[in-house]
Amino acid sequence: MTEPRQESLDKMWKYVKGFAEKSGTTMHPNQAVTEAVVKGLAANVDELGKPLCPCNFYKDKKEEAKLRRWICACDEMQIYKYCHCLLFVREDGMPITEYLPENHEGRQTYGLIIDPTPDKGRALKHRATPQAEPDDSPTP
Repeated sequence: MTEPRQESLDKMWKYVKGFAEKSGTTMHPNQAVTEAVVKGLAANVDELGKPLCPCNFYKDKKEEAKLRRWICACDEMQIYKYCHCLLFVREDGMPITEYLPENHEGRQTYGLIIDPTPDKGRALKHRATPQAEPDDSPTP
């Protein structure tokens, strides 16, 4: 990966710190994880003009950036408060999975991890996949 410009790094650090506060999350407690993701975001800002999530593989990064779903903070973070990069997590370093659909890979991998700050984040929660309600009807 090409080293990002200092200006892009500074911009992404400022954004990440502000978004963590706004969303009620923290940056990953392992500084190497946080630094790697921020560096990848900054490199994508330099390359694409947008902070495309560096933790995914894209056939065409430019086309993906146009779709906006993986621009940080990505749709998963805005809808479910789940960061698959582990950049925005709880203080213990675990990703929040409480709002994910049960069949989502994050829920299957980490189990149910409760959101300690449910009053913050999830700007796009209205776009969440509705959770199936338990069927209370008697079995035939």
